[in-house]
Amino acid sequence: MTDDLLSIGVFAARSRLSPKALRLYDRLGLLVPAYVDETNGYRYYRTDQVEHARTVALLRRLDMPLAGIAEVVRAGESDGVRASALLGAYWADVERRIAAQRTLAEYLRGRLSGRSSEMYGKFVVETVDVPEQVLITETRHVLAEELPAWIGASLGRLEGAARECGGATGAPFVVYHAEVSQESDGPAEACVPVADREAARAWAEGQGRAWETRVRVEPAQRLAYTRITKAQVAHPQILAAFEAVEAWVSEQGLEYAGPCREVYFGDWDAAGPEDAVCDVAFPVRGPAAAGV
Repeated sequence: MTDDLLSIGVFAARSRLSPKALRLYDRLGLLVPAYVDETNGYRYYRTDQVEHARTVALLRRLDMPLAGIAEVVRAGESDGVRASALLGAYWADVERRIAAQRTLAEYLRGRLSGRSSEMYGKFVVETVDVPEQVLITETRHVLAEELPAWIGASLGRLEGAARECGGATGAPFVVYHAEVSQESDGPAEACVPVADREAARAWAEGQGRAWETRVRVEPAQRLAYTRITKAQVAHPQILAAFEAVEAWVSEQGLEYAGPCREVYFGDWDAAGPEDAVCDVAFPVRGPAAAGV
């Protein structure tokens, strides 16, 4: 029965995969033996499975998750073009992540070497008085990697709903009630100022709790902010912007009067990398605030 088959040891050597890996891939359905001896459980493989196994091994060297490898392998059985496209999409994500990590590493090098003041110098901090606002909001616990997609979707929903609430009366913004990072999920609150408080209440009641929506009135306040470009909205540049505002607030002897926020005033889709689109801001109060 096994005369024309390769034992797991021989197959492992030819495919450049360890027997342990082959057993794992068998359990996952990634690389199933041609025959398993019911008496002793030994696995045997066909010669034509070697190329398949080498493909799996090479994909693992790209640090592709096993689920992704399984998808590529399944696609490759009938559609090589789609399998290639799946790999291309995975690798594009890897390159984006590496680029972001490279930027983060440079940012951290600046902090560790004491060059923080140089980084902060490019951010101009100002203050602005904001009147009382009626807000329709959507709150979500969200991790950093999920944040960009959620901000776009939630503000889109709220801006659409603003038409039922007398129209938007100001720029949309996102409030961070707690840290949002790879480990911490906030929550974050997307907000759109609207004109009609009663209409806003009726809208919120009709939403139920599907998106954790509500209406609230934010009192008049002063914001300390710095304006950033579309390119700077990405991490870690936006972290440096927030830290620049924090440093300025400390220098001015002010107190924080609420959680930090990002105010989106530009046309995101039409904006180029160097176009200003966002203010990063903190509500502040204190003796120095009145004279700034």
